[in-house]
Amino acid sequence: MVSLQSSLSNSTTRNTKQHFTRRSFLPEHQNILWQIEKGFVRTFTYLEDGTTVALGLWGPGDTVGKALSKMEPYQMECLTKVEVSIIPIEEWFQPKETLLAHIQQAQELMVIRSYKKVDTMLIKLLAWLSKKFGSDVEKGRLIDMRLTHEDLAEMLGSTRVTITRILGQFEEEGLIDRLSLHRIVVREEDIWYYEI
Repeated sequence: MVSLQSSLSNSTTRNTKQHFTRRSFLPEHQNILWQIEKGFVRTFTYLEDGTTVALGLWGPGDTVGKALSKMEPYQMECLTKVEVSIIPIEEWFQPKETLLAHIQQAQELMVIRSYKKVDTMLIKLLAWLSKKFGSDVEKGRLIDMRLTHEDLAEMLGSTRVTITRILGQFEEEGLIDRLSLHRIVVREEDIWYYEI
């Protein structure tokens, strides 16, 4: 793998690809952005008490980077193997589209987290994930992001135990199928009738 410093000094930086493993972190640099080519990244920060606060989930075509946030700390964790292109901030040619995507996602997640009941938040989150990142399979839409129960709990401000219990309930009700490697199939025709 080419080192980041040598990549940044190269005049063809825009085409430089970097590869990161699952659960590794994209480096925080104020002067570059990361365009995701393959895989999924979550962005988050911490409260003073150590509570994780989800800021977003990003996939192919999305752009992330420290320069897009005032949060401190600001972390970019790879949920899967990730391939990214380096975009020097001075070569960033889609600022409006990127900023709109970040604003829209923040609003969507804010609405999801505004529901009073965790089961409602979770079904809304799964529907959102399946729409934004899912792929069609025989029984519904596959969310192949390898999100753990802890990841889902952090996104909703809940606990792992609660998320595990509710996912089990959803599976019993036929709303989802849980597969190996933390993958979930959402049965879209069924979740729209879920009692809120």
